[in-house]
Amino acid sequence: MELIKAMRGTRDIYDVEALKFNFIEDTAKELLENYGFGRIITPTFESTDLFKRGIGEGTDIVDKEMYTFSDRGDRSITLRPEGTAPVVRSYLENKTYAKEDLTKYYYINNMFRYERPQAGRYREFYQIGVEILGNASPMADAEVISMGYRLMEKLGIEDLKVNINSVGGNETRAKYREILVNYLTPKKDGLCTDCQTRYEANPLRVLDCKNKNCQELTVDAPMLPDNLNSEEKAHYETVKEYLDMFGVEYVENPRLVRGLDYYSSTVFEIITEKLGSQGTVLGGGRYDNLIKQLGDKEVPAVGFGSGLDRLMMLLGEDKIVNTPDIYISWMGEENIDYAFLVANKLRDNGVKVYIEYAPKSANAHRKKAFKLGAQREVIIDSESKANRTMGLKELSSRDVEVVAFDELLEKV
Repeated sequence: MELIKAMRGTRDIYDVEALKFNFIEDTAKELLENYGFGRIITPTFESTDLFKRGIGEGTDIVDKEMYTFSDRGDRSITLRPEGTAPVVRSYLENKTYAKEDLTKYYYINNMFRYERPQAGRYREFYQIGVEILGNASPMADAEVISMGYRLMEKLGIEDLKVNINSVGGNETRAKYREILVNYLTPKKDGLCTDCQTRYEANPLRVLDCKNKNCQELTVDAPMLPDNLNSEEKAHYETVKEYLDMFGVEYVENPRLVRGLDYYSSTVFEIITEKLGSQGTVLGGGRYDNLIKQLGDKEVPAVGFGSGLDRLMMLLGEDKIVNTPDIYISWMGEENIDYAFLVANKLRDNGVKVYIEYAPKSANAHRKKAFKLGAQREVIIDSESKANRTMGLKELSSRDVEVVAFDELLEKV
């Protein structure tokens, strides 16, 4: 019988990889909750129209990468390819805007995109995201960038560089789009296949292309920041002032536009040199237009997203610890009930305990305890059960101390 394997672009996360996942998730939850964010969990699938209207038709995600199907009610359903549009849908549907003037959410969810699998990029992937809804201040932009940078630092990711830019509002981008199309038209035939498509639907993405030939053809292209109006320039300058105040070093990158239509004003990416050409570990920006697109509400918003799969590639195993405090060695099946009584007493008081279900020799127990990296060993035999005692020893020592059951917690 042929073995059934995981689908291409998916993977099982277990052992050290699962510990890395937990470490990233726990670190993110602690940091983001310290910043006053509450968790939101949205459905795994949504109406396809949410992403067509939110992300924008003509983008690679909508045109090429979404997992879309019809359900039994003949409704078009899409597995979420990104996290922001579902959060905005929830915000509007539940009328959160009427209950509070400022909403701060974070999420840690799985996403789905039909992309070519490669290192750190899967068709089912995991993302950490934050969204601030209801505030237009450049201080919110700067804090989101700063928070993303602090998260990378807390995870121990090095060689970080923050790229920032402003893509302005709808009117500015419409004018700039015309200028850019006029510039690109004579060069269109020399662009890569993707950029020839982008030229029609989303020409700003041509500037962000990683193809060397496209970069050379657009080296002298007019830049969007040069076309910002006075209000947009003032917002961008204030974001930079707050970043200086928060101690975040940054590089202005006028070619940075991000890949989603809903961005406006500030956009940013945090990059590390440790991942080669796929070095972006976190990115986001302001999206004041998205909520109006989805619900006709004028609500400003800003946020970021970061892929856990890439972050896991950057974590060293030295940061991952899941060793038991106590390994319980028990000899003789008649003593298993007492061994588990000891185990449960320790666990109920916050001690990490490992105990086997089948009998082993003393030597086999000791080898397993060393393999797991346990700090101490509790030794139980028939005499221990009869006297309600046990042996307690450091794994690195030969000395065994006899401890009464009622004194165990004090000793540990």
